[in-house]
Amino acid sequence: MSQYFDNLETQSADQRAARIATLLTEQIARAQALPGYAETLSGVEAAGVTSIDALASLPVLRKADLSQAQKASAPFGGLTSHGAAGFAHVFQSPGPIYEPGMIGQDWWRMGRFLNACGVGRGDIVQNCFGYHLTPAGMIFENGARAVGAAVLPAGTGQTELQVQAAHDIGVTAYAGTPDYLKVILDKADEMGLPLQITKAAVGGGALFPSLRQEYADRGIACLQCYATADLGNIAYESPAQEGLIVDEGVLVEIVTPGTGDPVAPGEVGEVVVTTLNPDYPLIRFATGDLSAVLEGESPCGRTNLRIKGWMGRADQTTKIKGMFVRPEQVAALVQRHDEIKRARVIASREGEMDVMTVKIEAEGGDPETYAGAVSDVLKLKGKVEIVATGSLPNDGKVIEDLRSYD
Repeated sequence: MSQYFDNLETQSADQRAARIATLLTEQIARAQALPGYAETLSGVEAAGVTSIDALASLPVLRKADLSQAQKASAPFGGLTSHGAAGFAHVFQSPGPIYEPGMIGQDWWRMGRFLNACGVGRGDIVQNCFGYHLTPAGMIFENGARAVGAAVLPAGTGQTELQVQAAHDIGVTAYAGTPDYLKVILDKADEMGLPLQITKAAVGGGALFPSLRQEYADRGIACLQCYATADLGNIAYESPAQEGLIVDEGVLVEIVTPGTGDPVAPGEVGEVVVTTLNPDYPLIRFATGDLSAVLEGESPCGRTNLRIKGWMGRADQTTKIKGMFVRPEQVAALVQRHDEIKRARVIASREGEMDVMTVKIEAEGGDPETYAGAVSDVLKLKGKVEIVATGSLPNDGKVIEDLRSYD
């Protein structure tokens, strides 16, 4: 098996930029022909959208927008190149949100990740992602097909049967959430059945270092990916285990939560993804997840952009004094004054009363200068504190809730 899935993983920056320029222009034009994008991409010159930087001028598509579009035009909101009957699968995720699926070559781009995990011909993958309604099971099965591995479609539950099957069949690789593999391994120990699992491809939850080390101590190399039901695989770990490498079939931006504005390199922000999948062109789809760009290239030789992995949720909407404060309101406050670099709303309690404190990064100034803007934009009165530029934590939060709910 090759170290790399294909030569796209090691292309030069110029080669990747040229490829993106062609594919992105085609994708924007393809999306403009779909009824779901008739309004949001109206007037956009597709030929001018040739880079990730150029995407920043386009509107962001949020989960709520997708849900509303699907209610207006079932089941896919007019955002797909085929109707429901034109796809191999139709899935339903909580919401409900409907996702299409195909069985073509690596349609969800999971083969690239499984290849990085060392999974290939001769392997049998115990796929413990769900097969019922939601797409995760089929996403990983499709990836296993792309690398030539066989699949035991296990799903979750019935652990004793899972152990028996893994033992009898000679399963060599696991796909599923990080913690469920431990459940299987512990049950196998209890049953006295040796297993041959040496590789694990995980997602859908946090892979804690201690758990990864426990698997390593058992002789299992465990790597993680970042994927969603709508987009498929977005980024994945390689054996270097230094950040997550962005897949070659998507473009990733990191933006200020509540906006579509790119953050400075290295700053934490919301992950926004544009997929190059011609069947389902999602343009600037906001995942609601936080991450940051990791500078440099991976030691494994893969040259694409890296991100630091999942760092929390971007939707920090918080109710203070009975009123919702949203990230986009904080962004609007920053945009109102050129001298404001960043702002952070902090909710706390004093004497059984909610208190809102707004910390503003600026070079000096009187807090009262911004009190009116705070009240006007956030619709609440609060304390204003001026703090030094660069002093607010780089964690992607623009709203922080310090109240205890115990």
